[in-house]
Amino acid sequence: MLLPTVPRVRLRSAVAPSVDTPFGRLAFATTIGNTVLPPLPDEQFQLPGDRTLARWTTPGARVELLLTPYDPELDPETWGPLTGCRAAVWRIDATAPLGRVRFSAELPARLPEGADAGWDGVQALAAVTVEDGTTRLTVGGNDEEAICYAALKGEAPGRWAALMDEVYDRSFSTWGVDFGRHHGMTWALPPLEAGDHCELPVVAAWAPAADESANTLYAVMPSPTVVLRQVTAEPAKGADASNAG
Repeated sequence: MLLPTVPRVRLRSAVAPSVDTPFGRLAFATTIGNTVLPPLPDEQFQLPGDRTLARWTTPGARVELLLTPYDPELDPETWGPLTGCRAAVWRIDATAPLGRVRFSAELPARLPEGADAGWDGVQALAAVTVEDGTTRLTVGGNDEEAICYAALKGEAPGRWAALMDEVYDRSFSTWGVDFGRHHGMTWALPPLEAGDHCELPVVAAWAPAADESANTLYAVMPSPTVVLRQVTAEPAKGADASNAG
């Protein structure tokens, strides 16, 4: 479960979780087997600090999605200031064996006129960047190597650490990151067993296109642990913990 000790208020009407960006909504979706979870969650909570937590419950899993402001703490002497930055943490807890799980973060398929999108990843980072003459937006998350390292940090099943060889031999792998048409990414996970959990971060950061410091790329490199630590480090005010689910 994400953030079990953080106060929350149950929202009476749920909305499809998304992040507003200069190039449209960044929308999220989960597929378990051949079933796509509905856009509207089963439960949704308001957390302190302009954060929301959505939850879906299926016969074989519980899925949660946290949306939160994020401060990547970029050194101002090296990186230019960001215009905006939002993070998501997706978590799945398997209650039965799951052979096929996918999670996606996608911008609109049709971008505004004059905007170009392309892959922009580096080691341990899967990322796409969209840019026009005014704004640069980068959306990033774990690549296959980072997923294996996440297994060593308790963010994914420990046995996934042994899959590192598959990262470099894609011909035998059934899991990994698909960039589609460079409007977003889809993560296909290795199989999950009952009792397993996995957490994946997604960060969207945008800044003026004229800034050449690559600030948006370096802003989208956190682990889910880093994002969650920022949430729990802030004093929780104005929420009723008795409403937590």
